[in-house]
Amino acid sequence: MSIRIGDTAPNFKAKTSIGDIDFYEFLGDSWGVIFSHPADYTPVCTTELGRTASLKGEFEKRDVKVIALSVDSFPIIADEDKKIADLYDMIHPNASETLTVRSLFVISPDKKVKLMLTYPASTGRNFTEVLRVIDSLQLTAKYSVATPADWEDGDDVVVMNSIKTEDIPAKFPKGHQVIKPYLRTT
Repeated sequence: MSIRIGDTAPNFKAKTSIGDIDFYEFLGDSWGVIFSHPADYTPVCTTELGRTASLKGEFEKRDVKVIALSVDSFPIIADEDKKIADLYDMIHPNASETLTVRSLFVISPDKKVKLMLTYPASTGRNFTEVLRVIDSLQLTAKYSVATPADWEDGDDVVVMNSIKTEDIPAKFPKGHQVIKPYLRTT
């Protein structure tokens, strides 16, 4: 089963390092990040867990709950039978029959998949990019905007084409710029 952006994230129950959880109950009304590790006690996994821990405050500031999945029995979500890894399509047979690739999903409070990233097992993820995308997702969920290439929090955003140019000043009183009829920024 493949998961796509916009799909409802599958719910599951699992044993974790914080006790038994129901994934939806764990998330509550928060945003969520679930990411997989190829195996326990591997060097790249260790750096990723450390980086995630160091960014704990940044995730909390954005009301994002982060949880990792391991196909071994430790740490975080124990998935020894690979049921959750299969549910989220985290094992790619062309990469490995037994190890997850480095999959990451961002899930909105309504339990929809908003982002999917997949790295090979040999490459660690960029969690600064994950935070940047979460900032974009949260901003675009709230306003009728999109974020351009290389956007960072505080940069101009693109006004959606569903908003008429004459309606932009009322919706975005701080100003806007018409670059092309189809490209307006604020």
